[in-house]
Amino acid sequence: MSVRIAFLASEGVTAQEARTKLVALYGNVEPQAADVIVALGGDGFMLKTLLQTQAFSVPVYAMNRGTVGFLVNSFSEENLLQRIELAEEEIINPLSMRAMDRSGDLHQALAINEVSLLRTGPQAAKLKISVDGRPRLTDLVCDGAMVATPAGSTAYNYSAHGPILPIGSEVLALTAVAAFRPRRWRGALLPKNAEIRFDVLEPEKRPVMAEGDSAAVRDIDWVEVRSEAKIEHRILFDPGHGLNERLTSEQFT
Repeated sequence: MSVRIAFLASEGVTAQEARTKLVALYGNVEPQAADVIVALGGDGFMLKTLLQTQAFSVPVYAMNRGTVGFLVNSFSEENLLQRIELAEEEIINPLSMRAMDRSGDLHQALAINEVSLLRTGPQAAKLKISVDGRPRLTDLVCDGAMVATPAGSTAYNYSAHGPILPIGSEVLALTAVAAFRPRRWRGALLPKNAEIRFDVLEPEKRPVMAEGDSAAVRDIDWVEVRSEAKIEHRILFDPGHGLNERLTSEQFT
């Protein structure tokens, strides 16, 4: 089996040492010339790799050389070519975030896990939520809110008591963080093609930041979120350890 591999590693010592050994064993090419990209790190580095290499349409096989490993496979220097050949492919779509700050500057980013809004001052945020142009919640007082993809539903969304979504489900999770009013509001499940808009109310008194995975914008006025169906991220998992299995297992631990 002849496979051109591009090895990418996080800045951690463990990841860099692993890359050096693997390059010596299997060779290395640039990502744009690769048949597969092998990412060495944790979930954060995996997300970064997917976003940085999305233009190449190359599948990414990640091995855990970081601290969090939900999106990565176990690490081994042996039998890598066989593992890649037998790997199961999952295709996920990211979210696009458009955020206008209070200075009038528009910021755009992609997020594989979630787009979140968080208060940055001592008082709770006050948000208006619209779906497909129709106001749905005119006064959400909370520490924050987020829109999560199925792939990201076990991350921050799950910590905020949002639902775990099966991979392939045509829905997004809209979840509040520490909602104060409406006190019993538990969030919503929305169609994958929905466009969600958050307007920040009283932004001077209650400042809010927006974050799409690791891209952050402070002092926002409004944020629009939607699934970016035209962008597909290809992720490889060892057999029996794909995202659906991981999502199911997470609910029974």
